[in-house]
Amino acid sequence: MGNKFQNFAEEDLQPKSFEFNNENVKKANEFIKIYPQNYKESSIMPLLTLAQTQCGGWLPKKAIEYIANFLGVSEMKVLELATFYSMYNLSPIGKTHIEVCTTTPCMLRGSDNIVKLCKNKLNLNVGESTEDGLFSLIEVECLGACVNAPVAKIGDHYYEDLNEENFDKIIENIKNNKKLYKGSQILRKGSEPYKGKPIKI
Repeated sequence: MGNKFQNFAEEDLQPKSFEFNNENVKKANEFIKIYPQNYKESSIMPLLTLAQTQCGGWLPKKAIEYIANFLGVSEMKVLELATFYSMYNLSPIGKTHIEVCTTTPCMLRGSDNIVKLCKNKLNLNVGESTEDGLFSLIEVECLGACVNAPVAKIGDHYYEDLNEENFDKIIENIKNNKKLYKGSQILRKGSEPYKGKPIKI
């Protein structure tokens, strides 16, 4: 599912260099210790995540080169993972990055309506950021919460049991810096049958 965040940013947006800060160097070395010494490539993904967090949510080319050198593996091994998984962004994203699952269970429960709401309310297409840089939107494959479909991920948190009304309120709360209720939007515990009342945001 292509979007511009999975394509490298224009050259004028690419930093001239990248290296882990002191804290991330320590974290990276701790990750490396978890895996067998002859399988250093096993730690590529956690190091990509460290780099993406340090860069504000995206991976510049220099970060991919740096990780390859840091681990002593080929740049292609790092690039393969960075381009395969939708959780890695190769271009700058919005401050609030919305990932809507559109795999079959979520699609059957109305994820297309959630995507349409985002497009109309935020005036952007999938793979784009708003002009103010506050929001960006992508469609992703399974987020692993199919029973509570439809599901979206915003930043590091999941929002489940979505519909147009409650997701509209989520967007409004983000715009107005109000509290967000993570997880099920109908107060479901885990994936139990729904028995409560919809949450009032």
